[in-house]
Amino acid sequence: MLPFPPLSIASPTTIDVSILKPFSFPLPLLSNAPRLSYLERQQPVVPLPGEEPERYEMAQDPHTPTNDAPSASARASQPADKAMHDWAHNFRDKFIQGMLWRDGRGRLSSSCGLCGGNSEDAIYRCEVCYGDCMLCQECCVKTHATNPTHFIQKWTGVYFIRTSLRDLGLQIHFGHPLGQLCPLPRIGPADFVIIADNGIHEVAIDFCGLAIILRRQHPLERALLLLALIGFITCHCVPKTTPYDFYSTLESLTDGTGIKPPDRYSVFMRISRQYRHLLLLKRMGRGHDTYGVMGTGSGELALRCPACPRPGVNLPEGWENAPPEDQCLYIMFIAIDACFRLKRRAISNELRDPGLGTGWAYMLEWQPYREYLSTVTDQQEMSTCSGLAALDHANSKFSRGYSVTGVGMGVCARHEFVLPNGVGDLQAGERYSNMDYIFASFMRHLDSRLRKLISYDIVCQWMKYLLERLAKLPSMVRLSLALMMVRFAIPKMHIKGHLLLCQIFFSLLLILGSGMTDGEGIERPWSMIGGIAASTRVCGPGSRWDQLDDHWSFWNWLKTLGLALLLRRRMDRAIEECEKQEQDFETLTLGHADRALQWKQQVDEFEADNSKPNPYESKSEGMTENAVRKMFEEEEAEQEKAGLIPIHDVSPTEFIVALLDAEADQRRIRGLVDLKKTRGTSGGISLRRQRRKLNRAIKRLRTLQSTYTPAALRALEALKLPQDTFAERVPLLPPSAISRLERGNGGCRDGLIDIERALREAQCRSALTSLQLQLHVKARLLTYKRNNSRAQAMNTRSRTLVDQNERKILLHSEKYQNAWRALVALEGDEKSVSWRKLEKGDIRCMEEPEEVQRDYQKRQKAERAQKARDAELLRAGLPVLPTSIFPMDNEDMEADEDEDEIEGISIDRSNRQDVAREANAFFKHGESRRHISWIWSNTADTSEAVEEALRIEWAKSYARMRRWKEEVRILAAEAGRIPLSFAAEENAWIERAKKINVSELGGEQAEGAIAYATKHADLYRNLARRAEATMTRPKVARGKKGQREVFEIYTAVGADVMLDERVDTDDEDEHGNASDEDEDYA
Repeated sequence: MLPFPPLSIASPTTIDVSILKPFSFPLPLLSNAPRLSYLERQQPVVPLPGEEPERYEMAQDPHTPTNDAPSASARASQPADKAMHDWAHNFRDKFIQGMLWRDGRGRLSSSCGLCGGNSEDAIYRCEVCYGDCMLCQECCVKTHATNPTHFIQKWTGVYFIRTSLRDLGLQIHFGHPLGQLCPLPRIGPADFVIIADNGIHEVAIDFCGLAIILRRQHPLERALLLLALIGFITCHCVPKTTPYDFYSTLESLTDGTGIKPPDRYSVFMRISRQYRHLLLLKRMGRGHDTYGVMGTGSGELALRCPACPRPGVNLPEGWENAPPEDQCLYIMFIAIDACFRLKRRAISNELRDPGLGTGWAYMLEWQPYREYLSTVTDQQEMSTCSGLAALDHANSKFSRGYSVTGVGMGVCARHEFVLPNGVGDLQAGERYSNMDYIFASFMRHLDSRLRKLISYDIVCQWMKYLLERLAKLPSMVRLSLALMMVRFAIPKMHIKGHLLLCQIFFSLLLILGSGMTDGEGIERPWSMIGGIAASTRVCGPGSRWDQLDDHWSFWNWLKTLGLALLLRRRMDRAIEECEKQEQDFETLTLGHADRALQWKQQVDEFEADNSKPNPYESKSEGMTENAVRKMFEEEEAEQEKAGLIPIHDVSPTEFIVALLDAEADQRRIRGLVDLKKTRGTSGGISLRRQRRKLNRAIKRLRTLQSTYTPAALRALEALKLPQDTFAERVPLLPPSAISRLERGNGGCRDGLIDIERALREAQCRSALTSLQLQLHVKARLLTYKRNNSRAQAMNTRSRTLVDQNERKILLHSEKYQNAWRALVALEGDEKSVSWRKLEKGDIRCMEEPEEVQRDYQKRQKAERAQKARDAELLRAGLPVLPTSIFPMDNEDMEADEDEDEIEGISIDRSNRQDVAREANAFFKHGESRRHISWIWSNTADTSEAVEEALRIEWAKSYARMRRWKEEVRILAAEAGRIPLSFAAEENAWIERAKKINVSELGGEQAEGAIAYATKHADLYRNLARRAEATMTRPKVARGKKGQREVFEIYTAVGADVMLDERVDTDDEDEHGNASDEDEDYA
C-alpha cells in the first residue's frame, strides 16, 4: 500500500495558504492542460471510455487471466513488461503527486503522536521508523535511545529539514545496560562519529568512568556498526564496489547537497580490513583453537574443493591400489596461469604495510618467497613454442612505476577452486623462478600419492628442466616430482596457439584419464578478480594481499555453494554426449572395419609406451626448399664430373632459385608498399633502395633467361610494359608462366620444368608450415590482447604485434598461392596437382568440429532473434535500423577496434555489414558442414596422405569417445565426494564444539563459541543434503523452477548445551557427562 491516499489529477490538493507567505512571488498552481494534451496524442493499448465499448470485454481486474489466447501478431505488438507499460501510462502522475504529498506533513496530526502535546512542539518526524507521526523533542529523543543512527526531520513551517539526534539532546551511554545510568560518567569527544549502514552520524556519548579507571579501558574515538561492515564486504565481494565508492555512498546518504560529514575514510579502511581478516579467522575455526590466531598454519584458512580427491576425507580405503581403468578417478587436476591485470604500484613496502595473515590462506608467504627471488638473477621470462618472445617480453615492458606486474596462480582445473598458498606476485613477467615457487607452494598441500594432471598454457617450455629447478627451491617448498605420477597438458583454447607437435603431445583430448577437462577454468577467477584490479593497484602490499585473500575466499565459497548444481549439469550433458560419441565412433569403425583393429592396436601400444609411433601424428613429410636445391645441385655436379659441359656459369638450379628469390622480394616489397600506405610518410619506410636492388636482380635474370628461356623474353616483349612500372610489378616469367607451345623449339631448356616443379612443391609445403605457425601466433596474440591489454600503451603495442603478424600471414598465403598456380600451369589442370587450392575461407585458426557446430548454432539463434525483433518493429510501423550481428561472432577480431584492412582484404567503411561478412568469410567458419580447415592436415592429396588422415581421424574419434566415458565416471565420483567432504567439515565443527572448555572461557563466551560451531555443523549437513538431492532429483525442464531449498535445524551438539538453554560453567552438570557425548555422536 502507498503511504498516501490516491490522488486524482483533476482534483486539487487542499493546501494551507499561510505557508506561502514567506514567498514574495506567486506559486504556480498545478495545471493539467499540458499533460492532458500529451495523453491525447498517445495511442493507448486499452481503449478509452467511449470508444465503441461493445467491441471490448474487459474484466474488473486487469490481471485476471482469460481463456482467449492472443494471436502471435498481437503478442508481438504488446510490451514485454505489461506492468511497466501500465504504470507508465496510468500511474506516473499519481506517484509523482504522492511523492510531493509526502514532502509535506500530509495526514500527520499536528500534536505529538506519543504524549499528545501541543502542535507547536510536535515538529519532528523520523525518516526510518515505521508508522509516521509527528513528535515533540522529548518524545523523539526518548524513542530513539536504542536507534541513535536514525535521521530526524524538523518542520520549519514550510518544509522539512534534516537534523540530528545529537542536536536534539540524545546522549548515548557506553558501558552500562540500556536505561542504567553510570555513577561516574565521562563525556566523550565532541566529534564522535558512528559510521552506519545508512550514513555517517555525529552523536554525543558518555563513557563509563569506572571501566576507564578500574579496567583501564581506552575510550572510543569513533565507531563502525557491524551492519555497515557487512554491507560493505558484501558490496565489495559481489559487485566489486571499491571502498572509496562505498564510503562516498555513505556520504551521499548522509547529505546529498554536497556538505561533507566528518572525514573518517582512513578509519573506515582500517576497521573494514580488520573485520575482513577476523571473519576469515572465525569462519575457519581459529577462534575455537587452543593455540589461537598465531597458531594458524600455512594455507589453513583456505577453503578446499569438496569434489577434488583428498585421502582421508572423501576417498575410499585402498584407493591407491585401484586398477588402471579406475585410476582416472583419483587424479588431481591442476591449472596454472598468470594474470597481468593485478598490478601494484611502487607504494609503501612490506615492512610499513605487512599483511595481517599473509600465507595463512591463498597468498603464499612473502618473506621466504622474496628471499628466494633475490637469489635468482639468471632466469629469463618464458616464451612459447611459437616463438612469441616479443609478446611475452612485453609483459615486463609496462613495469615502470610498478613493484608488482601481475600474479601467478594455481587452481583445481575442474572446479576452479583457488588452492592454498597458490597465489604469488610477479615482478617482471612470467619468469621460471616465480612460477616454480608458486607451483611448489601449493603442491605441498596436495597428497603425494595422488596422480596429477597439470595444465598450463606454456607448459611445453615450462616443463623443460623442471625437476632440476624444483630441486633448487628453499626447503620449505622444495618438491620432488615422480614423473610417472604427473602428466602435463595445455588448455584446449590455448593449445591452438601452439605448434602441431604440442597439439599432439599436450592435448587433453589425447591424455588417458583426463575426461573432458578443458583446463580453461582458471580464466574464470581472473574474470572475477578483475573488478578490483584498479582498487588494489594503489594499495600497499599488505592491504592488497588481505583483499585478495578475502576475494579468493569469497570465490571458493560461491563455488562450494554451486558445485553440486554444476556437476549435475555436466553429468546430464556428459551422458547425452557420451551416447552420441559412441554412435559416431561405431559408424566410423564400421566404415573402416578392415583397418580399425590395426589402428586400435597402434593407439593401445602408444598409450602403454610413449616411445612407440604416435598414431595421432602425421608422418607425411616432404622435402624442404633447401633439400630440393641441394639434391639438384648434387645431380648437376655428378653430370659435370661425367663430362657434361654446362651451357652457362650459372647452373639451371641456380637460375630457378634466383627467379624464386626475386619473386619473394617482389612479395615483400608489395607488402611494404601497403604498409607505407597505411602509416603514411611518417612510417620511416624507404622503398627506393630496395626497388633499385630488385631491378638489378631482374636485369641479371633477363640475361640468364636469354640462355635458358628465350621464350620468356619474347613474351615480355609482347606485354609492352610502361617504362615507369615498379620493380615489384614487373612479370618475372618463370618456365611455368610460358605456355607449352612456347616452351617447344628451344623456348625453354630441358630439365627446368622438373626443377621448378620440385621447388614449387617444396614452396607449398614450407609456405603451409609457415602459415600454420603464424596462425598459431595470431591465436595467442589475440588471446593475450583480449586478456591483458587494457591501457592505451599496452593496447597500441599489442595492436602493432597483431598487424605485423597479419602481414606475415598474407606473405605466406601469397607464396603458397603463387606456387600452387605455377604447379597448375606446369601440370595442365588442378586435378593433376596434389596440393589443394588455398581459398580465403581456408586461412583460419584451428578449431575443433564441436566448436564449429556450437558456434554455428549460436549464430543461427542470434540471427533468428534479430529477424524476430525486426519483424516486430515493422508490424508496429517503425523503421528498422541497419544493424549487424556478424562482428559479434568473429572471435578472431577485436570488437573494440575498427580494422581498415584484414589480411589483404580492402575494406570500405561505407558498408560495415559487408565488412563484417567478408571478415567472417576470411577468418571464420560459419556453416555446419565446414570442419577444421584442410591446411592443418599439412599433407597433399595423395593416397598415402588420405590413409594417414583417416587413421588420425579414427584415433581422435576413439579418444573422444573414451574421454566422454571417463567424464561420466569422473563426474559420478566427484558427486559422491561432495557429501563426504561436507560430512568431514561437519564433524570438524562438532569436535570444535566438544573441545570448548566452559570453565576456562566462562558461560557467555562458551555459549557463543558453541552456538557458532553448532550452526556451522548444521550448515555443512544442509549442504550435504542439498548436494545429494541436486544429484538425484529428476531433471527440471527448461523454463521451469526447481524446488526451493530450505535450511533445516538438526540435533544440537547438545552434549554441553541445548539450543534453548544457557551454558552452565560447572564442570559436572546434567548436560556435560562424557557418556552422553559419546552416545550423541555415535
